[in-house]
Amino acid sequence: MPTIAVDKAALFKELGREYTTEEFDELCFEFGIELDEDTSQSTKPEDQAQPPQLKIEIPANRYDMLCFEGIAMNLKVFLEQQNLPKWTLTAPKDGELQVLDIKQETAQIRPLCSGVILRNIDFTQERYDSFIALQDKLHSNLARQRTLVSIGTHDLDSG
Repeated sequence: MPTIAVDKAALFKELGREYTTEEFDELCFEFGIELDEDTSQSTKPEDQAQPPQLKIEIPANRYDMLCFEGIAMNLKVFLEQQNLPKWTLTAPKDGELQVLDIKQETAQIRPLCSGVILRNIDFTQERYDSFIALQDKLHSNLARQRTLVSIGTHDLDSG
């Protein structure tokens, strides 16, 4: 199971309250994840040199929780602080069709390809960094070091 480190203060702020280590451990247990470590209790110099982190063990089948945002959202839904988001799939409007060209040499290595366009996403540097870290975790785990699949991210607004 992967272990994800998240900023303790940021997560507690997102959840709307402070927790003791024991209270947060109990919340994790009730939800079905495991608090592996709270670095605020660590005596290691490398842990003391950075803001306190919560290292949370995520079940292997919960790819939606391999990032701060996924952990925070799922805990908020569990705590009944928010509803699950409702994602919609929308066909492109006339004139908005995007084409994904696959070169012959690429098709020999990766015979299948798909794409998605996400709209109305505002990235701060922090959110972008988290997004890229999630992509890397998916490459490492689900994609088996990119042997099964490879994910690319492109900004369509940049031309």
